[in-house]
Amino acid sequence: MILSGKEIERRLGCDILIDPFRPQQLNPNSYNLRLHDELMIYNDPVLDMKQPPQTQSLIIPEEGLVLEAGRLYLGRTVEHTTTHNLVPMLEGRSSIGRLGLFVHVTAGFGDVGFSGYWTLEIFCIHPIRIYAGVEICQIFYHTIEGDHTVYNSGKYQNNTGIQPSLLHRDFS
Repeated sequence: MILSGKEIERRLGCDILIDPFRPQQLNPNSYNLRLHDELMIYNDPVLDMKQPPQTQSLIIPEEGLVLEAGRLYLGRTVEHTTTHNLVPMLEGRSSIGRLGLFVHVTAGFGDVGFSGYWTLEIFCIHPIRIYAGVEICQIFYHTIEGDHTVYNSGKYQNNTGIQPSLLHRDFS
């Protein structure tokens, strides 16, 4: 079952923490999250799953930044979220998708107990100018049935910014 916007608001401070929380970002069954001004790109011409990727940071200027079609950009949300006893999910907003901008390639599924900023896997099919602070995606919450284990990854839990792939740690 997906929580309604009113239920999201009711559970704030208990099962759901969103910092900062702005009531105007609350929807009927989700909450809009904003794009931070920092992006990250990979420098390696070929990415190797067994090796830590080389990255470079970009800052989105006030006049916006044009993204290249076919290039992966990693971004993050302005909001830090923590979720208990629910499964957080992330999706792009329809207005964003209609511009050919994807906010996640495959990582829209969160885990019970996740705490941190959401790293966005931003990809566009047409060049597009983006701006920091835009409400780029939405988080929604599913209930979970039965006993569960709380997410406690050493890779992404309690992150403080954009997280490049840490898959190489799985090979150690």
